[in-house]
Amino acid sequence: MRKVSPPQIERYPIYLKCLLGMRERGVRSVSAPILSRELSFSEEQVRKDLQAITRCNGKPKSGRDIAELIEDIKLFLNYSSLTKAAVVGVGHLGKALMNYKGFDDFGLEIVCGFDNDPTLIGNKENGKEIYSIYQIGSKVEELGLEIVILATPSNVAQDIAERFVNAGIKGIWNFVPTHLKVKEGISIENVNLASSFALLQHKLRNEVN
Repeated sequence: MRKVSPPQIERYPIYLKCLLGMRERGVRSVSAPILSRELSFSEEQVRKDLQAITRCNGKPKSGRDIAELIEDIKLFLNYSSLTKAAVVGVGHLGKALMNYKGFDDFGLEIVCGFDNDPTLIGNKENGKEIYSIYQIGSKVEELGLEIVILATPSNVAQDIAERFVNAGIKGIWNFVPTHLKVKEGISIENVNLASSFALLQHKLRNEVN
């Protein structure tokens, strides 16, 4: 397996979603040109991405077996075993995340939520228990949580992140528009909706002009 870049890693879930959809439609093999057309990627880019992680070469004309390619991508992304996660902050965004049904395909299992709202604590969202933030210390180990999905108000995000880190969490998927400072060894992936929308607006203005 070759060394891959961060942009490549970001593309593999896109390939996986496309391939899963093609398999559902009964497609059994796929070539780089077909994936290129499906995803609007260049053929060269598709070939390089697939060659970096696949165990076998594609066959002339027929391409690669879709089932094998799906398993190769899942293996590379460590999707074969589910990573257990908790949503922290069960507001509108948190509830949407807890109800999203596509995470299983990508190796993520949301097992519970955490909040400080007494009207939410003890209830369930999509069959998943909502716990108090004061239960963080006991629930992380009990439930085998590996990462947290942070969807809290900005003013409490740092404190909540530190509580989970102290409880043993190793990864944070941060949907809060604030910079988190945690000790070394903790992986953080920031999802900045404001920045993403700014990029979209910029592209729209450039296309119009």
